[in-house]
Amino acid sequence: MIKASILVIFCLQSTILSAQQPKNNGRARDYGIHIGVMQTGNSNAITDVAGVKVGHTTLIQGDSVHTGVTAILPHDGNLFQAKVPAAIFIGNGFGKLAGYTQVEELGNIETPIILTNTLSVGTAIEAVVKYTLALPGNENIQSVNAIVGETNDGTLNDIRGLHITETDVLAAIRKADSQVVSEGNVGAGTGTVCFGFKGGIGTASRKLSASLGGYTIGVLVQSNYGGVLEINGAPVGQQLQQFSFRDKLLNNVDGSCMVVIATDAPLDARNLKRLAHRAFLGLGRTGGIASNGSGEYFIAFSTHPLLRIPHTGGSSVLTAPSLQNDYMSPLFMAVIEATEEAVINSLFAAETTKGYRSTIPALPKEKVLPILKKHQAIQAFSK
Repeated sequence: MIKASILVIFCLQSTILSAQQPKNNGRARDYGIHIGVMQTGNSNAITDVAGVKVGHTTLIQGDSVHTGVTAILPHDGNLFQAKVPAAIFIGNGFGKLAGYTQVEELGNIETPIILTNTLSVGTAIEAVVKYTLALPGNENIQSVNAIVGETNDGTLNDIRGLHITETDVLAAIRKADSQVVSEGNVGAGTGTVCFGFKGGIGTASRKLSASLGGYTIGVLVQSNYGGVLEINGAPVGQQLQQFSFRDKLLNNVDGSCMVVIATDAPLDARNLKRLAHRAFLGLGRTGGIASNGSGEYFIAFSTHPLLRIPHTGGSSVLTAPSLQNDYMSPLFMAVIEATEEAVINSLFAAETTKGYRSTIPALPKEKVLPILKKHQAIQAFSK
């Protein structure tokens, strides 16, 4: 009965699901903004890590509903039966991240990672549990550790309306693929605000040279926090006179940021946690301050095929490669750069949105680009 129910749910379409993707507003590099010194992956996205898939469900209804779901899948197999090593670092814990304690205890994840809004975490947990129970091979399991994170989109979204449904969560999982990742006003980023501008989903990647291991790091963010915006080292928020605590209109810096980090490097849970720690530095480079009411969560996992952890069967002793500590520093640098760029991409892709409580403007590129050029943070105007 469960399998049949899930199949029916997969076939349903939400009546308020936005059928159109946001228009292409360009990414940071389209404007000559090259953050950091390391090489990007082919798509400069989390999906540059082989096997990783991303799917969105975007809900827009008039001015009152701007919310959604983003699903990240470490591989396309049965995650419960072939778990991946993982770790979570909490920068500031004002948030709701379901599944944290089991990841902390066991060092792996066994479900897709779901991002949504604050009051929809419970709905997403139930959807992920049903999805997992329905997978072939999972007929006898009685415990599922769903990983669900959130940010609060209550400025642009009628969050108390609880508009996210199980169908929306399952649709995001079903639609996940390894193609170009939509950014900005999409999925879990549909209703978010960052530095007083429209935030959203952003992604970026770094590819290490062969001499450093040839590994790929991919990052996806759900940006929804405040501070004093910096782009590639340039004091954009200061120059625009838009920053937290400047006046009563810009005092709300709370909201949170979810950061998902994928790598194909052979990292165990301990070194994945070290990697997640460094991603916090990437948020700092954007001007984020991890305010009292903001939740900064960093979820890191490895897709290395020899590190997959079988749910049952096999030897009682696991043998797997593990990168030595001395070789971690290039990965640290890569995740810092990719996190910073993912946030900036979320801002560049986002569009002005008239929402439930306010209208939030998009980043004013016509003002930002001259500031970047003045501070030598931009190579050339290529758009």
